[in-house]
Amino acid sequence: MVGCQPSAVPVIGGSSSDQQTISVSELSQLLTLHMDDKTPTHMVLRRLGKTVMIFTHKGGSVYVNAKEVGKVSRIEAGEVYIPKSIVSKIRSMLGTPEPTPLPEPDSPPSVSGYVVIDAGHGGKDPGATSCLGYYEKHINLAVAREVTDLLRQRGIRVKMTRTGDYYPELEDRAAIANRLNADLFVSIHADSSPKSSTRGYTLYIANGASRASQRAARALEGAMSSTGLSSKGVRKANFHVLVDTVGPAVLVEMGYLTNRYEAGLLRDSSFQARMAQAIANGITNYLR
Repeated sequence: MVGCQPSAVPVIGGSSSDQQTISVSELSQLLTLHMDDKTPTHMVLRRLGKTVMIFTHKGGSVYVNAKEVGKVSRIEAGEVYIPKSIVSKIRSMLGTPEPTPLPEPDSPPSVSGYVVIDAGHGGKDPGATSCLGYYEKHINLAVAREVTDLLRQRGIRVKMTRTGDYYPELEDRAAIANRLNADLFVSIHADSSPKSSTRGYTLYIANGASRASQRAARALEGAMSSTGLSSKGVRKANFHVLVDTVGPAVLVEMGYLTNRYEAGLLRDSSFQARMAQAIANGITNYLR
């Protein structure tokens, strides 16, 4: 994906220096920060309108909302490390609660058929372009793959409409679900708006949606609240994949790529994992 994401979390060794520091990548995952800007001299991470700015040289200052909280400890293999002792202060100034795992369903689902996961767009159709310069199709696929993995771990049979960067026709996507007599079809997308201030996730069902589709949409809406994004509710629209699918069908809009905050979250792998778990939980709750 395009964009400045934190690098993979390094393995922390056993030296006293390592035990006393934390990498910026680890910090961003721990406090659910997204990388908003990165240059050779500094990086900016944000969460809910609050800012962490780090000047990326040894002894460089670390600021939270323009207040200095400490200094950079060291730079190693391109990774920036700060003292662990200032993490609690950063957390407090951000108003970030202690991280808790997303809840998983209490009981395994009862499902005899398939769930079909549709990664929207793909190939010749990039979908929306985020305000940070990346394409929707890549985000849809990344989250769809994680949702699929989570559902399979729970014993659910899953079929993806696409597994790579290519474009299945809309009628072909619905046909996959119809051929398998799928228990549920979920199409995964990210939204856009002329107004950059528009935020939140939305669930769509067809105008003449069945009660099962309505129930699935409500289950997904409830589970997705755990992502921290706001809900724009369950709406009706006759999208091809919803109308052409015979069984229960829901289209998920995960957030707005035209909103800088949500675009930053959606390109972040840790948030993608959180979103995928929420969607998988909603699906599992519906199937129970």
